[in-house]
Amino acid sequence: MKNFPFTGINLAISTPFDRDGKPDHGRLEQLIEKYIAAGIRGFVLSSGTGMHVYLSPQESKELVAFGAKVINGRARIIAQTSALLVDDVVERTRHAAECGADGVMVLPPFFEGPTDDDGVFEFYAAVARGGLPIIGYNVPQAVGVEITPSLLRRLCEIPEFLAVKDSSGDLARQAALIRTGLPMMNGADPLVPYAMYAGVQGLIWGGANFAPKTCTQLVSAAQEHRWDDAREIWRLLEPAMSLIWQGDYVQSVYAAAEMTGYGAGNPRRPLSRLAASKIDTLRSALGELVEREGAI
Repeated sequence: MKNFPFTGINLAISTPFDRDGKPDHGRLEQLIEKYIAAGIRGFVLSSGTGMHVYLSPQESKELVAFGAKVINGRARIIAQTSALLVDDVVERTRHAAECGADGVMVLPPFFEGPTDDDGVFEFYAAVARGGLPIIGYNVPQAVGVEITPSLLRRLCEIPEFLAVKDSSGDLARQAALIRTGLPMMNGADPLVPYAMYAGVQGLIWGGANFAPKTCTQLVSAAQEHRWDDAREIWRLLEPAMSLIWQGDYVQSVYAAAEMTGYGAGNPRRPLSRLAASKIDTLRSALGELVEREGAI
């Protein structure tokens, strides 16, 4: 197996917005610096948690360009370049390459796109023209296309197809993908330590926006096979990571990050702030993390 460049945490960083709902590059720079200081060594720009689908193509490209400039080689960069049209994905991918991204994350065809293995394979083969390593995105509950073990084996025949990020939230399905022996990344927050024990090569983690220091400690313990330590750290993270997965994911990540000192403003419409009735539950789930993130 080739060396896998995206081990550990790749933070699906939230996109900051100003009071007018526009991407706030100044705050993005501040957040990147805070996350690097917290130990984050990989970023996903224009991620799902960063509201990729609610950014215009130009806004997304500007976000990737600016973020890459700020990071300036200090961390790995994955850019999400998903789009409905294949040519748009290729164009966005080439732009990401020009900005210095190390790879791209791309959803399979969605919104009445092909769902058969041949159609998905042809899609990713076309995306490969963009010239960057591709991380497929397995989130069947959202797009209606599942990357199965047999399809993953076939996709990895494409030289540029590097790995798949599994956000199904189903550990058994993820374990089946891991058993192929091909590079796998976990994208389901509640499964992090279990996925690492099962053998994923890397993480794309949205919840790490609100607890980067503690998440980094967890991953370090797991990578060093200090499982007793990992279990104790996960005890602090699990209530919040499980809660946000139950619904209102993006709104919950934005709200939790405000509580722990990594605020990115409010989500962009059509999403709104997390309902006031859910704030206390979220704060309770964060528990010691609020103080811990500031104290470490």
